[in-house]
Amino acid sequence: MKYTVSIEIALPREKVAQLLADPVHLPKWLRGMVLHEPLSGAHGQVGTTSRVVMQMGKQKIECTETITRREPVDLHGIPRESVVHFDREIVGEGMWSAVRDRLTEAGPQTTLWQSESEYRFNGLLMRLVGLLMPGTFRKQSQQHMQDFKAFAEHGEDVRDAKA
Repeated sequence: MKYTVSIEIALPREKVAQLLADPVHLPKWLRGMVLHEPLSGAHGQVGTTSRVVMQMGKQKIECTETITRREPVDLHGIPRESVVHFDREIVGEGMWSAVRDRLTEAGPQTTLWQSESEYRFNGLLMRLVGLLMPGTFRKQSQQHMQDFKAFAEHGEDVRDAKA
């Protein structure tokens, strides 16, 4: 299963890239984030493997994320014509996923974030989930983007919505 979602954020691309790359901000916009800890390497750097735990309703999902691409490495002074790339692979029970994020300038103070996701499922249960609920994955990706936009533009924290 493959899909692409996108959103415009009313901030310069360099600022958006820095916010996305900073692990301190993950719980503020990544709904359901319980834990994101590097097992090897430094957070956000190519080759780094991290343990990720997400809470989805009553279900806790644990997976391993590996950073496969980050360009440019230095997120300061990014040339205007450059595209910022954040790519990662995620492996969990019965599932493999690749996410390729691209940040481009949509205007002087606006960033276009495009995210391409690919999923492969193992085992009967996960294959059924993939076949019967493909829209759920796309909807969740779009929700994460909307939550990031609200955090980046207005300082909204998804954890405050629970209160």
